[in-house]
Amino acid sequence: MTPDTYLLVCAGVLGALLGSFMNVLIHRLPRGESVVVGRSHCPRCGAAVRWYDNVPVFAWLWLRGRCRDCRARISPRYVVVELIAATSAVLIVRHGGVTLDSAWRWLFVAILTVITFIDWEHQIIPDSLSIGGTVLGWVGAAVALDVSLAQSIVGSLVGAGVILAIAIVYRAVRHVHGMGGGDVKLMAMIGAFLGWPWVFPVLFVAALFGSLYGLWLMRAGRGDGRTAVAFGSFLAPAACAMMFFGPRLLSLYLAALPPR
Repeated sequence: MTPDTYLLVCAGVLGALLGSFMNVLIHRLPRGESVVVGRSHCPRCGAAVRWYDNVPVFAWLWLRGRCRDCRARISPRYVVVELIAATSAVLIVRHGGVTLDSAWRWLFVAILTVITFIDWEHQIIPDSLSIGGTVLGWVGAAVALDVSLAQSIVGSLVGAGVILAIAIVYRAVRHVHGMGGGDVKLMAMIGAFLGWPWVFPVLFVAALFGSLYGLWLMRAGRGDGRTAVAFGSFLAPAACAMMFFGPRLLSLYLAALPPR
């Protein structure tokens, strides 16, 4: 095994281990439970999860997605989150090496992943993630990220301001709430990590796929034009996409423009 391969394997293993804690956050934060006190347990029978049943990815596979004690079904979300955490860690280290910038980028992906799954299931975005993430973005801009602190702060203001303006206009026109305060604070966090130039591409991609999902719901007879959609579940993945592929996508777009 070459040193580079060994480094990527270590990044993947560490990412998967941290992904296990991300699952704790996804399960406990919306329920108001402590994320540091109390062993993991089966939600159905209450049996404590044994240490060897907590091995990321593999534990879910060898248990065949069921609790060892009561055989209740374990959501595949657990293994999906761990795989996302491991894969993102490998991609980030492969691209940027073992640096403070890489650590901050992985932290950004981790927070967005937790937000995505919580918002999708509960349609809430905990302030501890969005507001706390905004502060982490500012700190990252000051010490690690290739985004200046000024760009980070302006990014938070622009991100939150645009979503707030859209929500106010939507409320005035449709007389219903379109987006909540959680989306406003989430965009403040995204702007803090990416800087203000990427706020609008993130909004465009999220709106595009959110609209397509809404149309699919209507075509499937599962909603109408007023059906609530967890927009944070589209904003967060869009922000991840911009972080990983944004510069490349922008280059392709500019290259496709006709010459002047």
